Amino acid sequence: MRIWDGSTPWLVTRHADHRALLTDPRLSIDEKLPGFPHMTRGRAEVAKTTPKLITNTDAPEHTRLRRMVNGPFMVKRIEAMRPAIQKIVDERIDAMLAGPNPVDLVTALALPVPTLVICELLGVPYEDHGFFQRNSNLVLSHESSGEEAREASVALAVHLGGLLAEKMAEPADDMISELAARVRAGEMTGEEAVTMSVAVLIAGHETSASMIPLGTLALLRNPGQLAVLRGTGDPKVVAGAVEELLRYLTIVHTGVRRIATEDIEIGGQVIRAGDGVIFDLSAANWDELAFPEPERLDLARPARRHQAFGYGPHQCLGQSLARVELQVVYGTLYRRVPTLRLAVPDDEVEFAFEGVAYSLRSLPVTW
Repeated sequence: MRIWDGSTPWLVTRHADHRALLTDPRLSIDEKLPGFPHMTRGRAEVAKTTPKLITNTDAPEHTRLRRMVNGPFMVKRIEAMRPAIQKIVDERIDAMLAGPNPVDLVTALALPVPTLVICELLGVPYEDHGFFQRNSNLVLSHESSGEEAREASVALAVHLGGLLAEKMAEPADDMISELAARVRAGEMTGEEAVTMSVAVLIAGHETSASMIPLGTLALLRNPGQLAVLRGTGDPKVVAGAVEELLRYLTIVHTGVRRIATEDIEIGGQVIRAGDGVIFDLSAANWDELAFPEPERLDLARPARRHQAFGYGPHQCLGQSLARVELQVVYGTLYRRVPTLRLAVPDDEVEFAFEGVAYSLRSLPVTW
């Protein structure tokens, strides 16, 4: 396929090919290699000066860096956050029900919930969320110039660098304090800690903030499936529904990107060393060989093998957090607001495609 810079990377669409290639060490995630298939011009510019991260390094450096940040995202620690996440969701629904009707679900629930959660996990003041969201959007937007993306990235790094310095002096029970302790112990540099914090902040709110309204719209369009969630209090049913919605929507629409460091033969084709490779996650999740009748939303489908979080050593660090957030939201919203429905005609709902994940500009709902 041809992308924005005129280069022609391979597009991988089959679920089985994803599984084989995303664990193949002959594919690199190093964005600085010539020919890497960058998502946008802005990302290509930022990549030139981006320090080493879990998102742009291969083993063994990736292994070392991932070990530095795995702790806060371990399943047990994320599960321990469930009551706090439930409280955040309930408070936002309380405010929504007490306010004007109709309401935009994006601004009332979808944006504040994951932002509040990631701020709590990181140890970042929520009152700074406007600054974070504005600059995160500039870093990810397809419309941003290289200079705009770079300036936004620097602004986030400077702000979080200040917070890291504060946590070095007065640690608290949060992720930035843990990173500060690793810096003090000489396990990672201050620059690595700041860059990691920026990456977690950006990734931590965009995808969940997109999934909440998109999942709601998909369910409103499939009332029989919505009734399943509205009528259950079974955590296993809710968890299964989340996996199917992740598969069905696959909101990361820009693909997972790699570059070949050696020739690789697969599916009767040869990917040559130096070729870019883009994995279409949504195509893999709608591969009928892996998921029969993939275009049908079926909350009872065993969908855990989906590719929504990628696969292999670089699969999404925050997937456990995203799952718990979505389980709490989907398991609470429709039971607490059983008459929830669209406040505008379905064809007036406007989609947004600016960043890594596609989303909705707004979702007007009433009850």
